[in-house]
Amino acid sequence: AQAFGRLWYLSCMNPSKPSFKLFPARSEREAAMPFIMVTALVDMVAIGLIIPVLPALVGSFTGSQADQAFWYGVVTFTFGVANFFASPILGALSDRYGRRPVLLIGFCGLALSFFATALATAVWMLIAVRLVSGAMQANLAIANAYVADITPPEQRAKRFGMLGAMFGVGFILGPVMGGLLGAIDLRLPFFVAGSLALLNLLYGYFVLPESLPAERRHAFHWIAANPVASLRGLAQLKGAGRLVAVVACSGLAQFMLYTSWVLYATFKFGWGPLENGWSLAAVGIVSAIVQGLLLGRLLKRFSPQRLAVLGMVSSTLAYAAWGAATEGWMMFAIIFLNLLGATVSAAIQSIISGAADARSQGKTLGAVSGLNSLMAVIAPVLAAPLLVMVSHLPKGDWRIGMPFYFCALLQAVALLLAVSHFRRERRARLRAQ
Repeated sequence: AQAFGRLWYLSCMNPSKPSFKLFPARSEREAAMPFIMVTALVDMVAIGLIIPVLPALVGSFTGSQADQAFWYGVVTFTFGVANFFASPILGALSDRYGRRPVLLIGFCGLALSFFATALATAVWMLIAVRLVSGAMQANLAIANAYVADITPPEQRAKRFGMLGAMFGVGFILGPVMGGLLGAIDLRLPFFVAGSLALLNLLYGYFVLPESLPAERRHAFHWIAANPVASLRGLAQLKGAGRLVAVVACSGLAQFMLYTSWVLYATFKFGWGPLENGWSLAAVGIVSAIVQGLLLGRLLKRFSPQRLAVLGMVSSTLAYAAWGAATEGWMMFAIIFLNLLGATVSAAIQSIISGAADARSQGKTLGAVSGLNSLMAVIAPVLAAPLLVMVSHLPKGDWRIGMPFYFCALLQAVALLLAVSHFRRERRARLRAQ
C-alpha cells in the first residue's frame, strides 16, 4: 500500500516523469480536447445519475413534503458551502501543480461521496457526505481551465461549447439511467455513480495527459486562493466588470432551477424518479445539440456578447413558462423551445477567460466556479422556503411555480446588466479608436 501510494504521488505531481511504467506513453501525449471531453462525459454521467433520486432519498428520511423540501435544501446548501470555499483553492492548486492531479482528487472525492450516500441511514449522514463531496469536487472549473490551456482565445467559446456538449450528453444518459435504476432501488444509482467515478479515476491516472506546462505554472498563495480574494480579483479583471454580477444572477437562477426541478415536478404533476429522469435527459439533449452542433455556427453569425444576450432573453421567458405550465408535457416543450438558453454559459465564460492571462486561467475559472458555488449556497436558501410555502397546494396549482417565477426575475436582471456592460465596452472601444 505504501509503495502504491508513493507511485500515485509521483505520477500525480510529476506527470512528465511517471514512475508507473505500465503506460509510459502518457507523458508523451499532447493534451487535446478528446481527452478532457471523455473525462467530462463520464463525470457528468456519474453526477446525473443521482439527480432524479436524491430528493426522493431525502424524502425517505422525512415525514411530509414540507420536511422533504426543507431537508433537501439543507443537503444542497451544505454541498454549495463546501464547494464555494474549496473551488478557488483547487483552481489555484491546479495553476501550481497542474490540472491532472486536481482532477484526480475530484474523481476520488466523488467516488467516496457516492458510495457513502448509498450507505446513509439518516439525513445527518447525507449532510456530512455532501460537505466532504463539495470540498473535494471542482471538476468543472478544472476542466474549463484545461480547455483554456490548449485553446487560443479566439476559439475558446467554441471549445467551451464542445465541453458543454459533453456535459449535455452526460446529462442525457445520467438522469435516464438514474431514473430507471431509482425505480428499482433508490440507492442503486449511487453505487453505479460511484463505480463510474472510480472508472474516471483510472482513466485519469493511466490515460489523461497534463495540459499545463511547467513554465506556465506559478506559486500557490493561500491569501489569493481564499474565495473572497478570488471574487474580488475576478471583479477587478479588465474586461469582466458587470459580467461578474451577470454570472451571479444567471447562476443563481440556474441553481434555483436545479434545486427546485424534481420537487416542483413531484408536487405539481406527481412525477417520480423515472419521469424526472426523462425530463432532465431532455435538458441534456438540448444542451448537447446546441453546444455540440449549433454553437459554432451561431458564433459565426453572432458575437459571444450578442449570443449571451439572446440566450438570456430566451431563458427569462422559459423560466416563467415552466412555472406557469399546467401539464407535464409542457415542461418538455419549453425545454426544446429554449435552445438559445444553452449558449449563455459558454459565451460568458469565453469572454471572462479571454480577459485573463494564460498563467491565471485556473485561478480565474476557479473564481468563476467559486462564484457559481456561492450561488449554489444561496439557491437552496431561497428555493427551499418557496417550495415549503407551496407544498400544501393541490397538484396543478399555478402558485407551485413560485421558484421559477423568481428565476425569471433573476435572469431578467442578468440580461439588463449584460446589455449595460456590453454597451459600455462598445463605447470605450469607440473612444479608444
